Amino acid sequence: MIELNPFVIFFAAIFTNNMIFSNFLGMCSYIAVSREIPTSLGLGQAVTFVLTCTTIINYLIYHYILLPLGLDYLRFIVFIVSIAAFVQLLEMFVERYLPNLYYALGIFLPLITVNCAILGVSLFMIIRDYNFLQSIGFSIGSGIGWTLAIVALAGIRQKLKKASIPKGLEGPGITLIITGLMALAFIGFSGIVQIQ
Repeated sequence: MIELNPFVIFFAAIFTNNMIFSNFLGMCSYIAVSREIPTSLGLGQAVTFVLTCTTIINYLIYHYILLPLGLDYLRFIVFIVSIAAFVQLLEMFVERYLPNLYYALGIFLPLITVNCAILGVSLFMIIRDYNFLQSIGFSIGSGIGWTLAIVALAGIRQKLKKASIPKGLEGPGITLIITGLMALAFIGFSGIVQIQ
């Protein structure tokens, strides 16, 4: 098997293996929060930070605790618990030391806990047998790709406020159509770099 460069994995995670457009992970908050660009950007940055940190934590837990003890079958439960615990600690820290940021993010911090893209990245890291640097590249790239997708959708949705849309397509309907078209557009990057 060819060892992929972490930078190749990083760029592939942004463009050709985007969590939204190729795996449809993280769709709940993607659709719910993508009404305004600043809000989408804030959530995207928070998701990228949490995704990167929890992937590192889950990599270490999996390779240095679960595998040596023969408990790798517990990875789903352990990953979910570590993600929830990390987000809870982050929320308490931000509330205590950065109250303005806490009130600006509002409900978005708890939403990150249930974002399936975060669990998906940790599981893909195991399934694809990435080493530590590849896992970091994949997690940062996935976070940036998720942010790019939600900010682009927010920009399009803001433009659609001034357009006349058929009544039956308003809201999630047009959002899913736009997401499908954006996914088709991102297929154009597949000739550049691809990971499995």
